[in-house]
Amino acid sequence: MFVHRNIANLVVNTDVNLLSVVQYSIEVLNVKHIIVCGHYGCRGIRAAVEEHPHGLIDKWLRNIKDVYRLHKEELDEIADKELKHRRLVELNVQEQVLNLMKTSFVQKNRKLFGFPQVHGWVYDLKTGQIKDLNLSINSELDELYRLY
Repeated sequence: MFVHRNIANLVVNTDVNLLSVVQYSIEVLNVKHIIVCGHYGCRGIRAAVEEHPHGLIDKWLRNIKDVYRLHKEELDEIADKELKHRRLVELNVQEQVLNLMKTSFVQKNRKLFGFPQVHGWVYDLKTGQIKDLNLSINSELDELYRLY
């Protein structure tokens, strides 16, 4: 098992640390499965949508605001704050899986060898249950992002 963690489990295309970890795990360790695992109750997700500043972390959390923007119509229809937060956690995992699929080394290895498989999970801190979001990103990967 090879683990990389950051606030709100973001896959940012300028995060050289994360990209180095992913590339090494795929190209050297031949990792077959990558799991993006968020968790309900994530303070990073919550902080991203709060209306007051948090300092430097706001620059990192802007990526979550982008996720909200992409899914604003759906999220704005959810009146219950806790349910809205839970859905944003799920949508964030979905978007981060997509961001992984956009990387050249994931695309290249999948084309050549059929792996890694990228999974999106959400861990429920209250119940200890893992929710598999059953994402199928291949069909959603726009031609614009296809590198191989």
